[in-house]
Amino acid sequence: MSRTASCVCGQLSITVGETTGTGICHCLNCQRRTGSVFATLAGFPPPWTVTGIATEYVHAGDQGSKARFRFCPVCGTNLFHTPEGGADIVLVAVGGFADPTFPPPQDSVYTSRRHAWVTLPAGLTIFEKDSP
Repeated sequence: MSRTASCVCGQLSITVGETTGTGICHCLNCQRRTGSVFATLAGFPPPWTVTGIATEYVHAGDQGSKARFRFCPVCGTNLFHTPEGGADIVLVAVGGFADPTFPPPQDSVYTSRRHAWVTLPAGLTIFEKDSP
């Protein structure tokens, strides 16, 4: 099975296989990056295929680990990112798939920064900070 996520204007897309899991992140960087109160991301192992041109931004998280974020230079959509110097995985914004049947999240990280009015689905594995 393959899935394709794309930016709003369609210039940038990524095609991936089966997900390793889906999660919600409430960290302040994800809040700023998405313009929302959390990000919903799905992880995918290689191979993946990127079509189009991406603008890249490297950012260090709370624990010092860095990630390379890819944005569409036309519409500004932050579509996916990869950890620097770590796991060979791509994290794709679930909204980029525009698929209401996409599998639900299994975990929630940085829940200590969750907005009080956000209600999480039952059954999630909760991490107050980053996952181990």
